[in-house]
Amino acid sequence: MFLYQTHFSVVMFLNTLTPKFYVALTGTSSLISGLILIFEWWYFRKYGTSFIEQVSVSHLRPLLGGVDNSAPNSPSSSNGDADSSRQSVSECKVWRNPLNLFRGAEYNRYTWVTGREPLTYYDMNLSAQDHQTFFTCDSDHLRPADAIMQKAWRERNPQARITAAHEALDLEDCATAYILLAEEEATTIVEAEKLFKQALKIGESCYRRSQQLQHHGAQYEAQHRRDTNVLVYIKRRLAMCSRKLGRTREAVKMMRDLMKEFPLLSMFNIHENLLESLLELQNYADVQAVLAKYDDISLPKSATICYTAALLKARAVSDKFSPEAASRRGLSTAEMNAVEAIHRAVEFNPHVPKYLLEMKSLILPPEHILKRGDSEAIAYTFFHLQHWKRVEGALNLLHCTWEGTFRMIPYPLEKGHLFYPYPVCTETADRELLPTVFHEVSVYPKKELPFFILFTAGLCSFTAMLALLTHQFPELMGVFAKAFLSTLFAPLNFIMEKVESILPSSLWHQLTRI
Repeated sequence: MFLYQTHFSVVMFLNTLTPKFYVALTGTSSLISGLILIFEWWYFRKYGTSFIEQVSVSHLRPLLGGVDNSAPNSPSSSNGDADSSRQSVSECKVWRNPLNLFRGAEYNRYTWVTGREPLTYYDMNLSAQDHQTFFTCDSDHLRPADAIMQKAWRERNPQARITAAHEALDLEDCATAYILLAEEEATTIVEAEKLFKQALKIGESCYRRSQQLQHHGAQYEAQHRRDTNVLVYIKRRLAMCSRKLGRTREAVKMMRDLMKEFPLLSMFNIHENLLESLLELQNYADVQAVLAKYDDISLPKSATICYTAALLKARAVSDKFSPEAASRRGLSTAEMNAVEAIHRAVEFNPHVPKYLLEMKSLILPPEHILKRGDSEAIAYTFFHLQHWKRVEGALNLLHCTWEGTFRMIPYPLEKGHLFYPYPVCTETADRELLPTVFHEVSVYPKKELPFFILFTAGLCSFTAMLALLTHQFPELMGVFAKAFLSTLFAPLNFIMEKVESILPSSLWHQLTRI
């Protein structure tokens, strides 16, 4: 009986409502949701996050047992890095990939198996320019074999280059001809290593000869510079062959000797090859020693430098790291250092974590990379993913903390934080370096509109539309509102009727009196 009285009272109340009430109700709702939307948008534009989302994450989530993966904004260590980088690093300079693969033994094998070209024309054209810069000089016309190789490096057709290299070797022993054959004709690393060893004998002989004559004029100076580049290239590729064939200690020794013999040739970034080999040996003390020398304010950074530094700091805490425990007790000093190192690495190149966490599939790295770009992320992860997997808990720590980076970077994103602002031309350059036919190029993770802004925008639009319709058609909208409310309460009325039919009338009467 009580339910029927209540239902009758609700119906009578709805019937007494006038169209003006519905106009006022929808108008007020639209006004309130509009004010919320304006405030949320202003707060997002100023602070880069939703006010409602921030309150829920900061105050409600810890009460519910969640973890905030962000770390406090640290003013330490890298402010000087940011200042020097702004002055010294150009925006979109393309670098030779220090760990680039062998065309014949690796890239071509991929093409044979998949039918896809792993290298873009732009990338290969940059390599051709590198070869002409490093392996030729103005006096090559004096030696027939060098003259042929000077034309060979400019050839676009791979088979024409190989044929020209053989022609040069028919005339005389030529180190650059052996280099070309090792890079492009050899189908295995073992074959490439044999050809590089032959090139080494000739290259050392030419280097010693030109070293004695380097001060006799500009022509001899150019020859000595070319012979130096050839010798360094051969030794480096031989070290990479040893690394690929499992002789890692031998590779490390060759790289160290090469860096001691030619300390000024930092443009080759041989230390990045050394870091990767030392990580394979799990010689973390030596890795730290190399980082101490090259992770310097005055030197340009790379994903290898930043992420290797983060890996070493994560290694100290990752095996015992627990997000739940960290949420309850806070981060320890060592954990804070690891998180800050991860944030630093992610700000330098934000594309790497998705590859390390296998959220995005890898492809073969290009021969050139753009620092802070997708191409560098692919090149780094291709060789270093195994090292992150080997450190227990390192990927888990990365997974829990990397996205917190974007809450730390000042908004708008162009301001940067620890490094110079992220270059706007990166995506365009990466599309030239990477085969976009079968690879989707990553873009800088922009701060997207939070859910609550989208929700309030939709709510504001919906209520504004209702207010407009109610103002134009008050009686019709009143009928729709009554029908909607009746439909909304229909399941409740059905349940109450079932309860009344099951419970004894005397019990129901006592409950209503209570």
